[in-house]
Amino acid sequence: MKGSLVAFDTVNGREAAALMVDGVLTDLLIDPPEDRIRPGAIYHARAGRQMKGQGGVVLETPDGPLFLRQAKGIAPGQSILVQASTFAERDKAAPATSRVVFKSRFALITPGAPGLNVSRSIRDEERRVALTDLAADLHDTSLGGLILRSLAEDAEDEAVADDIVALTRVAAAVLGDPLTGAPARLLDGPGAHETALRDWAAPDMSDTEEGSFARHGIDDAIDRVRRAEQSLGAGASVVIEPTRALVAVDVNTGADTSPAAGLKANIAAARALPRLLALKGLGGQIVVDMAPMPKRDRVRVEQQIKSAFRSDAVETSFVGWTPLGHAELQRKRARLSLEELLT
Repeated sequence: MKGSLVAFDTVNGREAAALMVDGVLTDLLIDPPEDRIRPGAIYHARAGRQMKGQGGVVLETPDGPLFLRQAKGIAPGQSILVQASTFAERDKAAPATSRVVFKSRFALITPGAPGLNVSRSIRDEERRVALTDLAADLHDTSLGGLILRSLAEDAEDEAVADDIVALTRVAAAVLGDPLTGAPARLLDGPGAHETALRDWAAPDMSDTEEGSFARHGIDDAIDRVRRAEQSLGAGASVVIEPTRALVAVDVNTGADTSPAAGLKANIAAARALPRLLALKGLGGQIVVDMAPMPKRDRVRVEQQIKSAFRSDAVETSFVGWTPLGHAELQRKRARLSLEELLT
């Protein structure tokens, strides 16, 4: 089908949401197993001993340990407000941050970072002024700063106002906790359905009925994404294989033996990688073995990589080229791998 579709369903008994654009699976969210801490969850945690050599401290929470890297000045036994920032490898403490952020569809509240700001992607000056005036009337400066997200640009003022008021209530409740007594979870991390409703733009069509994944071919699309080899079109392909140390990516030209085949395949891979890595839930160190191309073409491919990841929701940095001509990327572990979620 043409246009965008968001489907809400379950996978292995857990919430799942899928975004299809013009019939292509573009994004996929699946709730983690119950024993994994969800990013975004906020805790009243208790600090353990400083871990010498690692520059951090392990924190006690009711859901398992967290690891806070910037722990200078934190004493053992001290209570602290933290937020789980991302997933960790199994049997390791999940990373956390003391820079708590409250996020809704249209706004962010940033304790400790005062100010009122509007997303830079909103370029219409009149709309920026209108949103700023609206937020200024509602913002509780005692909670910190407020940022209006890009999704607020096309939203009704009433919807934006209601969203800010609701987010303010949540932030006030969490920040008002006295941090006494036993460690506690003060705010749940968002599930797949909540994250989709919060972060994805309004689709042309949505399906919330059970069985939506099967009805729209999403189950089949997920099966295809699970394969190591993914087509890039015109016979080219990319093979993505995670290892314990890194994610290996191999770009192939297929049957095309023309002089420009390598460059075309590498550009296609650069454009496809953000979607494929997101769907597969892969992060960490990424090493891309490019198809053969002249060294002078590396600049063009590097530009394509940076451009493709610029609009990606997961922070990804282009590190550089190895002596063997491999491209190296560093990507935040924002999700669990698709294989872990499905097994």
